[in-house]
Amino acid sequence: MFEQLFKLKENATSIQTEITAGVTTFLTMAYIVVVNPATLSGAGVPFEQVFMATIIAAVVGTLMMGLFANYPIAIAPGMGLNAYFATVVATQGLSYQVVFGTVFLAGILFLLLSLTKLRETLITTIPDSLKFGITAGIGLFIAYVGVRNAGIVVPNDANITGLGDLTDPMVMLTIIGVLITLVFYVLKLKGALFFGMVATGIIAFIMGQIEFDGVVSAPPAPVFFDLDVGGVFAHGLYTVVLAFLLVTLFDTTGTIIGVAEQAGFMKNGKLPRSKQALLGDATATTVGAMFGTSPATAYIESTSGVAAGGRTGLTSLVVSVLFAISIFFTPIIEAVAGVPAITSPILIIVGSFMMQGLAKVDWKSFDEAFPAFATMLAMPFTSSIATGIAIGFITYPILKLAGGKGKDVHWIIYLFAVIFLIQLIFFPMS
Repeated sequence: MFEQLFKLKENATSIQTEITAGVTTFLTMAYIVVVNPATLSGAGVPFEQVFMATIIAAVVGTLMMGLFANYPIAIAPGMGLNAYFATVVATQGLSYQVVFGTVFLAGILFLLLSLTKLRETLITTIPDSLKFGITAGIGLFIAYVGVRNAGIVVPNDANITGLGDLTDPMVMLTIIGVLITLVFYVLKLKGALFFGMVATGIIAFIMGQIEFDGVVSAPPAPVFFDLDVGGVFAHGLYTVVLAFLLVTLFDTTGTIIGVAEQAGFMKNGKLPRSKQALLGDATATTVGAMFGTSPATAYIESTSGVAAGGRTGLTSLVVSVLFAISIFFTPIIEAVAGVPAITSPILIIVGSFMMQGLAKVDWKSFDEAFPAFATMLAMPFTSSIATGIAIGFITYPILKLAGGKGKDVHWIIYLFAVIFLIQLIFFPMS
């Protein structure tokens, strides 16, 4: 059955290799089962609801990737956008149901784009410098959320923010957790982020910072359709919808291409069954919003499974099964998520991973470099991914026009620039 469904011999792999690859991929990204509920519960979303929604989105998206596209690529709610979700709820005075409405609409648009060539057109017309700036800005943003949640950075009257109390047990534990996880990663331990959380959790237990009310329990009941689409239009949250859409669009497409290149799936610069692959994350985002989580994306951690020999959708099937099994471990996951020192190191370290694209920015070309820099800088300083995207899209065509290179800019960029400028002036997101 597996041979016919996944074409194992054709892809020079075996059931044992695919299972090993699936376990490897799951361990490298299992942290999201803890970190995502911890992040969104800070916005008032019930922990158990996010926990179930996270797993539902991961299972749906990864299964679609495995069964329909036959690729060893895993999907789950993405880092960065979960922090942005929490920030929108906190700063706009909106209910999380309304913000879930923006995610749902972004998911619907994502699905429609995935059924057309427009998604590929958008990816090719938006400059690489802006894509890299957006990714890096999200990295800085989630790293800032990590140090803030842990108390490493605290409010300061003189300088807005300042260094926290390093003798505070939670701060000390966070720093220890970062160092342990970094050592694991440098030693190339598969699942370094996951095992870093485990080690930090053990230390937290010894220090009396964490208590477990059990290990295994019946899974919590998922909450269906806990969103308010009408509120999106009532509050004019179009920029938020666009932010979720664009970031997920760039992040997922870039990740799929990166994993495909590593595995040798790219043929003459094109990815076979690309439409099926792109539908997986779009469906997961839409379904995830309906149950209560932020947008889903393909995970770069999938490369760990590819490195372990994964070449088919059977790897993704294994990842899906492991995610499904994790619903029975709610007590231990909820206890771990309640300790910022266990989850914050992951936010900080993943933030550093997202800086890689900056090496590809042409820093000697000011009209390419500054928009990327402005985008990256604005996100953590304004606590808004949408604002960072807007500033990047506005400054890029202005600098190109000033340098006599206006014809090199696609009309879509000019359109977005005008839309974002109007939004920032007349409908600002505070």
